Amino acid sequence: MSARLRRVRVIQIGLALFAGIAMTASTAFAAFQHTTYKPMLMGKEWVAVTGEPLSATAGARMFMKGGNAVDAAAAMLAAVCVLNDSLSFGGENQALIYDPNRHKVFAINGLGIAPTRATPEYFTRRGMKFPPAFGPLAAVTPGIPGSLIQMLAEFGSMSLKEVLQPAIELAEGYPMEAQTASEYNTYRSDFEKWDYSQEVFLPGGMPPKPNQIFIQRDLAETFRKMVAAEQEALGAGKGRKEGLYAAYDRFYKGDIAAEFVRGSREGGGLITLEDMARWKPIIEEPVKTTYRGIDVYKLTVWTQGPVMLQVLNILEGFDLKAMGHNSPEYIHTIYQAMNLAFADRDFYYGDPYFAPEEPVKGLLAKEYAAERRKFIDPQKNNPQVGPGDPYPFQGGMNPYLDLLQEMSARRAEVPTAIGDHGLAAGTSSIQTADSKGWVVSVTPSGGWPPAYLAGHTGIGMSQRMQSFVLDPKMNPFNVLAPGKRPRVTLTPSLALKDSHPYLSFSVPGGDLQDQFLLQFFLNVVEFGMDVQQAAEAPKFESFQMYSSFGDHPITPGRLVLDTRIPRPIADALRAKEYKVEFSQEGVRGEHGGAITAIGIDWENQILMGGQGIPDQGWAGPRYGIAW
Repeated sequence: MSARLRRVRVIQIGLALFAGIAMTASTAFAAFQHTTYKPMLMGKEWVAVTGEPLSATAGARMFMKGGNAVDAAAAMLAAVCVLNDSLSFGGENQALIYDPNRHKVFAINGLGIAPTRATPEYFTRRGMKFPPAFGPLAAVTPGIPGSLIQMLAEFGSMSLKEVLQPAIELAEGYPMEAQTASEYNTYRSDFEKWDYSQEVFLPGGMPPKPNQIFIQRDLAETFRKMVAAEQEALGAGKGRKEGLYAAYDRFYKGDIAAEFVRGSREGGGLITLEDMARWKPIIEEPVKTTYRGIDVYKLTVWTQGPVMLQVLNILEGFDLKAMGHNSPEYIHTIYQAMNLAFADRDFYYGDPYFAPEEPVKGLLAKEYAAERRKFIDPQKNNPQVGPGDPYPFQGGMNPYLDLLQEMSARRAEVPTAIGDHGLAAGTSSIQTADSKGWVVSVTPSGGWPPAYLAGHTGIGMSQRMQSFVLDPKMNPFNVLAPGKRPRVTLTPSLALKDSHPYLSFSVPGGDLQDQFLLQFFLNVVEFGMDVQQAAEAPKFESFQMYSSFGDHPITPGRLVLDTRIPRPIADALRAKEYKVEFSQEGVRGEHGGAITAIGIDWENQILMGGQGIPDQGWAGPRYGIAW
């Protein structure tokens, strides 16, 4: 076969996935007796994997024009915001970027801040236990626009005009998918409360129908204004970075900000022009741990990402492979390790740019993990496990011992209600990689349906304020304060092996994100699965942590299994005092997760893309294109 035909064949595979055609691989494997629905994507030059077919195409267009993986990820991020079933342009962006020129992983903090008037007293006076889940009062400042520009300016190679072109075309009209149309119909009564949202999401007073061309003129115009600011700066002799940051200034300090704030205030929102102007995206040092010789990177404690690192530190003391994949002992051990780490998340994680300072060093210490490991009872679940004390492992004294004891006592009061620990529709995931060594993992979110559109900007506002707590007894590090970032669930992941990029992976799903990412990672590292097998493999979910949403419920012992896990295993887990259920999500109750992933085979110079199973539920199918 000629090189040209081989390239065409790879594109055909990617486009088949892009079109949503189900494919079944023919091979099963010993460690995981399940035939994959999709083939693994394989490319030599680049791979783009995401939650939306048109978004994957936007990334491919950047690659085809000579852009790197950061350019592609930025184009995919803008595009997925237009498609409006998972997030909007006013949401938040979390990213990890491997820079092959500096041989280093960088973290992007694109999470908005609470408005100046947003205080615990503001909401408690209105009878609220937490900030609301929807509407303009739920919003932090937009993070996606600024962090997208920062990614491009500092790590990309293309102009904003080039990167936003696919998003502009989509905003001018794209064929509505049946799943998204159904979602808009579900939230019709919410959209009807908000004039600008109703105008866009209920054109002519009705939700769009499947295959109808869906148009967002205001959003397209916002994109054009940003591009115009960039092009004007370039025309005045400014450089590429200066042009990009001119677009940034127009969004956060110019006429776009003014209209965004006006539209927000019209609906009762709190964001001011000063709030918009003072917010900045941040390039950070990620946190990491080493598991079986593999370096795993996460964003720090303003996300839940370090949970996975804490769990890996605990699990290093067990022979997981000898237990067998998804055996009762394996599931029990991982569940117990997750309990310990999530209990720490619930008490110690918060915005590191605000006092008090989180004990990150202690939380990620191997010695602390060894101490926490002692609390795992191999015979049964412990519904009363609480946060530990990491301060001695960083040479300090815990200033919150009284609250720590009180929280542990509260956990002993097991709630009977089952609450929502995920999201019905919110968050996407983006992975890109290229042959030059650039690798990007992104978990964008916010402004999911039903989104409140801020005036004539076409921009859906974030709903992330709900992840704050108002009572320091719940978490003294994550109490709402003006200018502060809430602790979010969003958690992209990168792993390096022998100092080279090895895995890039993320998933939507609220509090289950690091649970499923952990299982994906172990599937690859412990059981030798490829990225497609690991993404599709049956998984399980715990609810033994405080939800990051709504009224923040907790349900100790609740365990949701993929229906492919045999019933005798469920019975063995019930004997360990779990409340076992089988999933109702996905295809026939399969609970594999909407993971997007890229694996890198440096020996053969191959980029491998994996996507989660084609769910029929909130997670949606995953799509990828490779070359």
